[in-house]
Formats: sequence, C-alpha cells, structure tokens
Amino acid sequence: MEDMLFYDRMQFAFTITFHYLFPQLTMGLSLMIVYFKWKFLRTKIDTYNDAAKFWMKIFALNFAMGVVTGIPMEFQFGTNWAKFSELTGGIIGQTLAMEGMFSFFLESSFLGLFLFGEKLLGHKLHFVTGFLVFLGSWASGYLIIATHSWMQHPVGYEILENGKFVLNNFSALFSNPWLLPAYLHNQLASLITASFVVAAIGAFYLLNNKHGEFGKLFVKTGVVFGLVSSILVAFPTGDWTAKNVVKHQPVTFAAMEGIFETEKGGSEIILIGQPDMENKKLDNKVAVPNILSFLTYQSWDAEIKGLNEFDKSLYPTNVPGLYYAYHIMVGLGTIFIGLMLAASIQLYRKRLYKTKWILWSLLLMLPLPYIANTTGWYTAELGRQPWLVYNLLKTGDGISPTVSSGNTLFTLLGFIGLYLLLGLLFLILVGKIINKGPLALKHN
Repeated sequence: MEDMLFYDRMQFAFTITFHYLFPQLTMGLSLMIVYFKWKFLRTKIDTYNDAAKFWMKIFALNFAMGVVTGIPMEFQFGTNWAKFSELTGGIIGQTLAMEGMFSFFLESSFLGLFLFGEKLLGHKLHFVTGFLVFLGSWASGYLIIATHSWMQHPVGYEILENGKFVLNNFSALFSNPWLLPAYLHNQLASLITASFVVAAIGAFYLLNNKHGEFGKLFVKTGVVFGLVSSILVAFPTGDWTAKNVVKHQPVTFAAMEGIFETEKGGSEIILIGQPDMENKKLDNKVAVPNILSFLTYQSWDAEIKGLNEFDKSLYPTNVPGLYYAYHIMVGLGTIFIGLMLAASIQLYRKRLYKTKWILWSLLLMLPLPYIANTTGWYTAELGRQPWLVYNLLKTGDGISPTVSSGNTLFTLLGFIGLYLLLGLLFLILVGKIINKGPLALKHN
C-alpha cells in the first residue's frame, strides 16, 4: 500500500508540475495582450496591435500544451484516485465541471476568433474577443482554486453514513475564506511569470540589436507589470494567504517557517537554515528577531506556536520539503521585487534600454518565476499532507486499491518520456516565433 501511495503521488506530482508550466503563463499573458490591444485602440499605433497578435500566437501554443497535459492529469482522478473521487465527487465535481463547461469553452472559442477573426470583426470586436479570452482564463483559475481551497479548508459540506461528502451550501464554496487570497496570490504570481517572459524576450531583442521597437516595448511593459505584480504578490496577497495558514493550519505554518520551539517574547524570521528533524532544530540559522511576530500579528512580542506544541502525527508529511519550497518561493519573490525596482528606476531615468546588466538579468532570470510558482504550489500541497481534505480525509484513503504500483510506475515513465518530447517540440516552435519577430506576422 505504501508503494502504491508513493507512485500515485509521484505520478500526479509530475503531471501537474509539468502541466502548470503552461497555465501560469497564459493567465498572466492574457491580461497583457488585452493591454496591448487596448493601447492600440487608444493610440492607433500599429506596434501595439502587432505586439498583441505576436503574444497571442505564443499564448495559443501555451494553451494547446496546457490542454494536452491537463487531460491526462484529470483522468487520474478516475484511475489512481478513484476512492477520493467517489467520496468527494459530489463537491469537487461542481467546480471542476463548471471550469470545463464554462471557462474552458469561453477561452478556447474566443481564442480562435482572436487569432483568425480580426479582419472580419474589426478592431473593437477583436479587442472584445481578446478580453473574453482573458476572462475565460482567469475564471478557469478561479474555479480550480475554489476546488483547491475546499480541500485546504472544507466548508459547506456534510458527510453521509457511507463516508461520502455532499454539498449542503453551494454558496459556501465561493465564500470560502481560503479562496479569495489564494486566488489573487496565484493570479498575481502568474502575472509575474508573464511579465518576466515579455521582458526577457524584449531584452533578447535589444541585446541582439533586432526588432528594437518591439524590444523596448516588451521590456517597458514587462518591467511595469512585473514591478506591480511582484509587490502585490508579497503584500497584501501573500501576507493574507499566510495569515490564513496561521489561523486554519497552524502546524503547517510552524513547519513552513522552521519553528521547532515556541518562542516567548516574539518569533524570529528565518532567512537561512537547514531543518534537522532528528534534533528538532535548524542548523546554520540566520534569523532576524521578532520580525515574524510583527508580520503575522502586528505585535513585536506575539507568540507563534512551534512544532513542539503539536502531536507528531499532525506534522506535515515532509517538513524539510515544505520548509525549502516555502523559502525558495519567498527568496525568489524578494529578488523579483529588487530587480524590477532597479529596472523601473532606470526606466524612469530613460537609461533602461542601455543598461546591459539589467537586460541580461531580465533575460537570464526567465526560468526563475516558473520555479517560484512551482515551489509556491508545492508549499500549498506539502503543507496539506497527509490530508487530501484537511483534517477529514487522509491521502492514503483516497487512492485506488485496484491499480497496482507497477502499473502506475510504468505509466509515469511513459508520461516522463512523452512530456519531454512535447516540451522540446514546444520550445522549438516558440523559438521560431521569437526568432522571426512580431513583424513576420504581417507577411504570413
């Protein structure tokens, strides 16, 4: 049974990690495309319209990859996690069905109109189709995170005698106190990814002395969007999300922050350290006194419970993994703010396009928002373990007893090979679009 659980979790972790590389770009990029199209309607400058169409081609490729990798992931609910689906399908089926029926079809339908309907529709209706693509992608994220939020903080349910969860308050799904901060935090994180991608491609053009007009536009837009989203993802949305964890999952918060012992007179914030689970302490710790108490409760001497306050059976399954995932996310987020702030200062001084070290930084940091988003999701998921539905349904009780560990391992290896090929093909196609540049669209 332990092998089955391990391989089921590994397969889902791999497929969802690979899948989320694509929606995190499309959600943020859809807003930036709407911005480019809106600027064109306001200014009548063709560069903005060309930029919108250029990025929509990359959006379309991302969208296709998200669909291809998302379908096998959802099938796992019926194969590897059939017991979980049987017990909770009456609740999570509501939001997942709404995401498929409404958001996905809204996004996909109007994506086709945006890509191929500009001449037929005219510029104003073309803008509307772009806006509806944005609306569909963000509504999709909302419904998915509504599902995730219920698993983190279950509301509006009752449990029948046969163990099945049923919904007794539909509105509670969407008034869940976990939902809004998690959704806003996630969407701003996706906007960070899109901002860095747009800025990185702009920096690539400027450093190679080609498509200079678009290079400047992409760098400027990416930096402005990136600065705003990097700040907002930390405060207020990150702060709001963390306070939800303190309130509803205090043992998870202690593990995230590396607090082994409750500290009287205020808790320090850990900058660097390595968890030692045997001795229940952090090795090589670098910390700032009392800061965590102030950030959490706005009081310098507020007490935050350590892991010593909780029974060991309540600990997250992988405390070191949770701790490192959280600190990687926070550390990268801090770097994003610093870089985008420096770039914004140079933009204000009208020196950004000639500041090579910033352009190189924007280009080379392209993978880091993907890592930050991934570790952010790992923080949420590792923090909930060993529960599928927090405090109600253990992860081990949700797997399918009839699917052997050998079958799961075999299909996992197949997914790894197939997804690597798909990823390589995706990079080649995107690379060709970037190399040709936005003006190539006019000659197609």
